[in-house]
Amino acid sequence: MNLKVISRNVGIALLVSSLFMLLSVGVSIIDGRDSALAPLLITFSITFITGVFPFIFVHRTSQISLKDGYMIIFLSWLLSFIFGALPYALWGGPFTLANAWFESVSGFTTTGATILEDVESLPRSLLFWRASTHFIGGLGVVVFLLLIIPNSSPVRLRLTNMELSSLSRDDYRSRANKTVFIFAGVYIGLCILSFFTFWICGMPLFDAVCHAFSVCAAGGFSSRTASIGAFGSPLISSVTIVFMFLASVHFGLIFIALANRSLRPLRNPVLRFYVLALIVCSILATISLKFNGIEDSWGSALLDGTFHVVSYASTTGFAISDNSAWPMLPCFILIVVSLVCGCAGSPTGGIKVDRFLVLAKAIRMQIQKTLYPSAIFEVRVGRKVLHDEEIYPHVLYIAMFFLLIGLSTVLCLLIGDPNGHALTGSLASLSNVGPSLGSIGSMGNYAAEPAAMKFIFALDMFLGRVEIYPVFAVIATIFNRR
Repeated sequence: MNLKVISRNVGIALLVSSLFMLLSVGVSIIDGRDSALAPLLITFSITFITGVFPFIFVHRTSQISLKDGYMIIFLSWLLSFIFGALPYALWGGPFTLANAWFESVSGFTTTGATILEDVESLPRSLLFWRASTHFIGGLGVVVFLLLIIPNSSPVRLRLTNMELSSLSRDDYRSRANKTVFIFAGVYIGLCILSFFTFWICGMPLFDAVCHAFSVCAAGGFSSRTASIGAFGSPLISSVTIVFMFLASVHFGLIFIALANRSLRPLRNPVLRFYVLALIVCSILATISLKFNGIEDSWGSALLDGTFHVVSYASTTGFAISDNSAWPMLPCFILIVVSLVCGCAGSPTGGIKVDRFLVLAKAIRMQIQKTLYPSAIFEVRVGRKVLHDEEIYPHVLYIAMFFLLIGLSTVLCLLIGDPNGHALTGSLASLSNVGPSLGSIGSMGNYAAEPAAMKFIFALDMFLGRVEIYPVFAVIATIFNRR
């Protein structure tokens, strides 16, 4: 491995974090030099010096091997977590070492799980940094790097595959360079549009910025303890539903629809299946909430049910009410949608609805083959016919996903699970949803969980964000000398 090349590119990722730390320092100064000024200034200095040192003294090169690329991505995420935790740890308050690490990993992986019981107790500069970790993580550390890595680098396409699932390229063809700019352009455009919409709908300016950072990243950090529910506005809640949904849709489809000024790309079979699933789940949740007396009117039941179904399916994790008192059916629905989640080619986590659809079609094909051994059947998604070698990696990924949930649950039980959240916490973390059910539900937090469980959940968040395979690839490159 070329340590000079790795250090230079990891330094670029740290400089991106330091930029947002500097903006957070500016927020602190505007607010009259609040209590987070010193922690943010110290962290900015450390992060900037660490990032700029190799950037200055190591020459830029297009010769980046695949092994170097894997290590760049892995170390960029890891060091972002570490430096991102410093402002919390230095500020103190509820942020122990474990809590600071958990909050940082949750932010960068856009999971949105928090240890904070009172979000408003944090100074606004620290809240801005907290929201910024969502913005950085949603766009992806790897995307920032791909904007810098030379176009001639043979590893560029492979690194693109680490951030954007191969499923996300089934609907359009473009070079790795163009794919990255499409993703970044739609992402930033969605962020700007959501900010102005929130602001126009009556959300205060600072809150609009923080929630725009969160919603475009499909994260769940809010500047209010009660999340979106703190504003008490059905209009803001409805607008949030729209942006949570858009953030969970294949960004390539959004780009083509806008570029061609046509809704035809939105006829994509995966998107249609996703929309239909959201509608069915929202209706079932609405009926259950109304008939069980959780909501007084059909309108409030529809808003509450739809909001949380879209929130969990998009892995955003915003909330407008406490789901800890919900009946069994809507809770079960939230668990299911938080497993499947949004579309590939978006910042969402989970299995991805694309893989789920491929799995369902593969199961149907296998049943048909069993009934009619002599017949020939195909797995077709839209106009694309998937062969066995294309189906196998996605089925294997789903198996690995559930295996990791089981392993994480067992580890949590072994070290002690006083609150009974070993399974639900592991699922919410690996899916990058954040909230789950009970005391870690929509209005809950992870403050009461043991420190060891927080580290396990943080590892789950990381594995879910990079979609498992890249981490195993890095481990293989470390132990494989060839």
